[in-house]
Amino acid sequence: MPGAATIAAAVRDEFVHAWNGYKQFAWGFDEVKPISGTPHDFFVTGHSFGLSIIEALDTLYVMGLDTELDACVTWLRTHLDFNVDADVQMFEAVIRMVAGLLAGYYATGERFMLDGARDLADRLLVCFTKSPTGAPYRFANLRTGAVRDPKNNLAEIGSNILEFGDLSRLTGDPKYLRASMRAYEAVIAKRSSLDLLATNFDIEAGSFIDPIDVAPDEPADSFYEYLWGGWQMLGIAQSRSWYRALTDALLKYKVVHVDGRLWFRQVNYLTGESAGDTQISELSAFYAELVAKGGDRAIGEAFYDSWTDVLNRYTLIPEVIDYQTLDAVDGAYRLRPEYANSAFDLWFLTHDDRYRRTAYQYFTALRANCRVTNGYTNLLDVRPFPMIPDDLFPAYAFSENFKYLYLMFAETTRFDSEHYYLNTEGKVLRGLRR
Repeated sequence: MPGAATIAAAVRDEFVHAWNGYKQFAWGFDEVKPISGTPHDFFVTGHSFGLSIIEALDTLYVMGLDTELDACVTWLRTHLDFNVDADVQMFEAVIRMVAGLLAGYYATGERFMLDGARDLADRLLVCFTKSPTGAPYRFANLRTGAVRDPKNNLAEIGSNILEFGDLSRLTGDPKYLRASMRAYEAVIAKRSSLDLLATNFDIEAGSFIDPIDVAPDEPADSFYEYLWGGWQMLGIAQSRSWYRALTDALLKYKVVHVDGRLWFRQVNYLTGESAGDTQISELSAFYAELVAKGGDRAIGEAFYDSWTDVLNRYTLIPEVIDYQTLDAVDGAYRLRPEYANSAFDLWFLTHDDRYRRTAYQYFTALRANCRVTNGYTNLLDVRPFPMIPDDLFPAYAFSENFKYLYLMFAETTRFDSEHYYLNTEGKVLRGLRR
């Protein structure tokens, strides 16, 4: 493995390669299709918010790409506008755009970014305030305030306390944090006698729709991540208490070992009995770092090792596997960053070189298989050789994959590796130095 500085420089170069493709073919749009050389709208067909620009702000900053960051600030100052007559998914808008603008504010000190984050949060807050239980609707019209889709899931209900709590701290207005806490209360009040939660929740009826608990897999994943973050980043003792009780139950009823590997099974939240499904997605790989940071380090390290075995088998981790056999159920690779996220946090938690080694292994696989002439792209299938390319670079990869890898190897005074906190989309909400 090359030296850390060499790897950091290589990661930075690959980020720039992906960024140049976005600038050339999709500047100002949400995302780029690098093979066809066309833009892609993420939230609303026919309208883009400049999502990739918002997602990249703090990555550009920590990498020292100040000229590029200045261009983003200039574009946003002119084009940032959320007065759009369209339905937007609250969860995605919070973790990507509210958080992105907050991180951009910390990186640049530009007040209009904080104002933009608050404006967007105010437009999304109707998902909470119009709910009879406080658990949020999934969609809000940014102009009219109309809400829709009361059938929600844990991740979308509970992944907002970091952004909303930070807004309450920055603005002095408690309504944002209050909305997050009320949403948590609505769901956690319905936990079973085993302290387990199901996954899908009817926010109008105030009850779970079915009894299946898929945690830590999606769409329950970041619910637990944000409970811990509420304590670690914001110091909310209730958040820590909830995290501990729910995590103890999760570890008691859901851990399963197959061929020496640790996985998490799906269960009936009322009984703790297996639901029979042995599929698990790469999205759950984040849990290795979360459970380790939360005090259960051996569990986290073992879960990371399980995913490393999948990486070794396929070179890049497929979207969904069967953990009994490691067979790919969905062979696509959508530039998911969760494995790299766990490597990042476990490295700073333990300083064990295996996390740098496996992160470098992941990076070289990414560069070998996802790099195209005009950037980087998703893959339709990781099983054939060569792997089959798709034609989309998701905006979150500007915020996550390259940033995790870069900060693991770079010595930069712009990031405080001792006192940091990133949201579920890799936005640095604590730890940027200016």
